[in-house]
Amino acid sequence: QVQLVESGGGLVQAGGSLRLSCAASGSTFSVYSMGWFRQAPGKEREFVAAIDRTSTTTYYADSVKGRFTISRDNAKNTAYLQMNSLEPEDTAVYYCAAKSGFLTDASYSPGDYNYWGQGTQVTVSS
Repeated sequence: QVQLVESGGGLVQAGGSLRLSCAASGSTFSVYSMGWFRQAPGKEREFVAAIDRTSTTTYYADSVKGRFTISRDNAKNTAYLQMNSLEPEDTAVYYCAAKSGFLTDASYSPGDYNYWGQGTQVTVSS
């Protein structure tokens, strides 16, 4: 079992950048594929990005392609989400998630992930 803790959220102006971190503990980080999801008030949790165990494969939601970059450092047991050119529509609680094994088409769905962090708030002002 792995425990996940997000950090790096905050308030930023439109056009600004933030880098979220997801620190993992309690299990071997490199066996998990990692995902980032977000949830705005009154909306369902939605997929943002995912990365496989060796950083070979990444997935992105169309809404963040070209602006967000997911990465991981297995030596530091940490996954990252670099967010550039932020827009007010990116305002949400951001969650990292872990799943055993490879990314698949199902990995765009929250139900494919076994472990979740507590979330970090990102607010983008216009």
